[in-house]
Amino acid sequence: MTYSIRLPEAIETRLENLSAQTGRTKKFYVMQAIENQLDDLEDLYLAERELEEIRSGKSIPAPLAEVMKRYGMEG
Repeated sequence: MTYSIRLPEAIETRLENLSAQTGRTKKFYVMQAIENQLDDLEDLYLAERELEEIRSGKSIPAPLAEVMKRYGMEG
């Protein structure tokens, strides 16, 4: 899928400098930045959703010791 965005001049300049200094394309760095941020956003929103489930009583958290035992990580 193709997207078109306008970047602030300061960010565009930084991308151009990074690209010139490393020999990689600006597209490479934009994709890497989106992927990294998307990982963080997924973690955040999934954790918030699970917290809501716990607070509403729809989900019951497991004690850490139980989880560690379940996965053979007792210590």
